[in-house]
Amino acid sequence: MNISPDLDIPTKTIKSCLVTTLREGIIAGKFKPGERLNESRLARQYKVSRVPVREALLQLQEQGLVMNSPRRGMFVNLLSEEDCAKINSLRIVLEAEALKLSRAKLTGTQEKHLVALLRKMEEWKASTEIEAASLDLEFHRFIWNCSGNAYLEKILNSLVPILFAHQAIIDKRAEANHWPLDHHRRLLEVVQGTSSQSPEEAMVLHLSLRHTNPERYSSLAFRDYKAAMR
Repeated sequence: MNISPDLDIPTKTIKSCLVTTLREGIIAGKFKPGERLNESRLARQYKVSRVPVREALLQLQEQGLVMNSPRRGMFVNLLSEEDCAKINSLRIVLEAEALKLSRAKLTGTQEKHLVALLRKMEEWKASTEIEAASLDLEFHRFIWNCSGNAYLEKILNSLVPILFAHQAIIDKRAEANHWPLDHHRRLLEVVQGTSSQSPEEAMVLHLSLRHTNPERYSSLAFRDYKAAMR
């Protein structure tokens, strides 16, 4: 597929087309996990300048589909099962802290937005895995932002999007076609201060719906959380 280099087409539109084309190529397996996405080669392939290609790759990196390897370039997201487990173990610790800080700082406006996002997820109609993952990530990102700690938010944004994208691609290729979005109410209740669970317990339960023993690479693996949650 070629994207017209017509000078009358805004760069923003070209970038949007590239994002869609590259994303669909990654999901379909046209671009393999671990494959380098060379700016010059892609620019020649789609008959555009390198600028919109670079901008498209940066947007795909933000979505977790592409990862940047320093001094080597951009590559299609590649995670092993162990990588996913280790990221989840960090998520439990870091997102629990974000939940605690959000609970302490939550404003009425922020709470309304979280409730609206939760309602949107619980009423979500089947669509693409990437779109569902994006909505899921939006909910988590808003909680991170509510924490008021920009460094915590930055760390989570560097870890979690790639995990979401990886899972969405796996689900799509396995034809699972169902990204669960209706299991976030426990997290909202923690932020609202109405939950009987600790933030760590809520995160373990939340991640356990999709992953086996998500805490196994963290210090939480040495504590009997199952007994504590009874």
